[in-house]
Amino acid sequence: MGALLVADKDERNRRQLASLLAAAGYEVTQTDSALKTIHGVMKRTTQVVILGIALGECTSAELIPLLKRCNRDLVIILVADAAPLPLIRKVRKEGIFYHALPPAQPQDEEEIKEVVRCALESLARVGNYKHANIH
Repeated sequence: MGALLVADKDERNRRQLASLLAAAGYEVTQTDSALKTIHGVMKRTTQVVILGIALGECTSAELIPLLKRCNRDLVIILVADAAPLPLIRKVRKEGIFYHALPPAQPQDEEEIKEVVRCALESLARVGNYKHANIH
């Protein structure tokens, strides 16, 4: 798996984000599997997870604590629009890096690319990602 993993049950959202980030020059993989996501995080082949509101049978609120236990330095960017406020509060408490809405317009796409760039820069600063492909 690549350094960036787009993990979302929604195929359209997953493909859109993966295409956007790949076009920006990042190494991106995608999955709709909670198991593959956890595996990538445990093996430390995934440094940044762009996570949708649901993945397989899990919600992001259930998955984030597991991912953080596997790698406390993992950067998680939640991309979700129709999430209830209590769920958003819970995932923020779990330590997500950023919460963004799915891109609907070109300026929204720039926001996602900027957040990923910032995430990789923060990892590079602390030495957790030696080969950051920062644009």
